[in-house]
Amino acid sequence: MASKKNTVVFEDYFPAMMEKLGTEGFMKELTNGFQLLMDIEKKVITFESLKKNSALLGLEGMSDDEIRCMLREGDLDGDGALDEMEFCTLMFRLSPALMNNSKELLEEAIYTAH
Repeated sequence: MASKKNTVVFEDYFPAMMEKLGTEGFMKELTNGFQLLMDIEKKVITFESLKKNSALLGLEGMSDDEIRCMLREGDLDGDGALDEMEFCTLMFRLSPALMNNSKELLEEAIYTAH
């Protein structure tokens, strides 16, 4: 991740991870990432938990404004925090290549779940 004057630029490694791990493995890695960043008591990612734990994922250079922006971007229900589904949705939205293949990924995830 690089930070450029009030914008955060993410390196998109997700397509390579998806290819290497498969859908199920990739979703497990997203879940692991969520668990690293979440507030253990609240079971959601809060501003405080993201700020405290972001260095674990190499995001230690994020400013408070960038953290708030990331939370706002992913907070679909307006509660000020990210649950696991909101986090996974945000991660997909940050990866243009995954968004382009989202229908195929959804079908594969449903198929492997049965």
